[in-house]
Amino acid sequence: MLTVLVDYDSGNLHSAQKAFERMAREVDAGDVLVSQRPEDVARADRVVLPGDGAFPACRRGLRGFDGLEDAVLDAARSRPFLGICVGMQMLATTGREYEDVAGFDLIGGTIDRITPADPGLKIPHMGWNDLIVTGSHPVLEGVATGDHAYFVHSYAMTMADPADRLAHVDYGGDVTAIVARDNVVGMQFHPEKSQATGLRLIANFLRWMP
Repeated sequence: MLTVLVDYDSGNLHSAQKAFERMAREVDAGDVLVSQRPEDVARADRVVLPGDGAFPACRRGLRGFDGLEDAVLDAARSRPFLGICVGMQMLATTGREYEDVAGFDLIGGTIDRITPADPGLKIPHMGWNDLIVTGSHPVLEGVATGDHAYFVHSYAMTMADPADRLAHVDYGGDVTAIVARDNVVGMQFHPEKSQATGLRLIANFLRWMP
């Protein structure tokens, strides 16, 4: 069993790698590899697409590695696939950060700037926030409303189909936190930085067989 974390120069993957390696050992889920090689993504049993920064830059960055975007899309259509932060946002139909940029359109929706009803709430939304769990999914096993996760973002997914949203947080209004459809899951927060809740979610993903 091989889990590949896609490295397309979108950020430091050290903490994500360590968290996935730790949980892979705990649940006997095989090996974890950080790679920029499309052939590694193609042979992976599970694929994780992280992302930090702006949506357009991440889309361009992924396209900058020959064959990597095609390998990622093939994985997202056929195997357990997890998008984290901007990696989750790229699952949507369109990103609207600075300019309209096409996403993968695997989970219908748009990526829009967070606009809290309370003008005192700062953007970016940064820090700990309690999850509000509204859906059911194997990746959520043992995770409940009130468990907290660590966020750093200014944009979030507006759902085309509310049934695809599993959890949100309250930040002057609903902010999408976890989405899923078929073999694809997305987490707006950083599970690798979310302590016990994040590690449980990672372990659940590594055990999940859609």
